[in-house]
Amino acid sequence: MLKSTRPPELIDPTWPAGGARELDRCVRRSYRLALVRPGQPCLLWVSGRTEPGVHALGEVTGEAGEGAGGPALTVRLTRLPSPVARADLLADPAARDAEVLRMPAGSNPSWLTGDQYAAVLAHLPAGALGPWRA
Repeated sequence: MLKSTRPPELIDPTWPAGGARELDRCVRRSYRLALVRPGQPCLLWVSGRTEPGVHALGEVTGEAGEGAGGPALTVRLTRLPSPVARADLLADPAARDAEVLRMPAGSNPSWLTGDQYAAVLAHLPAGALGPWRA
């Protein structure tokens, strides 16, 4: 899970709901980068007061490397038609212990257990599941 304070429409104003974008996202240098592999699922978590939650999902498409501002990870994300709200995940027994909910200022990337990831997918808007599965 990659965290951002900027929602998809501010990351790329031309990014439509249902549209995919390949992005280089800044991450922190930590042991977690060595655990990330191309092909793994990835979520975009938007923090803050306005619509916090999961706004896009997709997969890691490249190895972690050095970007202009430090470590970066290449991902391909599809913007959801509506976010999976933080409040919905807090109310879900399978998701409420997720690291991003317990420690919002924690490391980037963050992670989810298999059950937490399945809970996020269960909250996707109707018809938004696409190729993602638990």
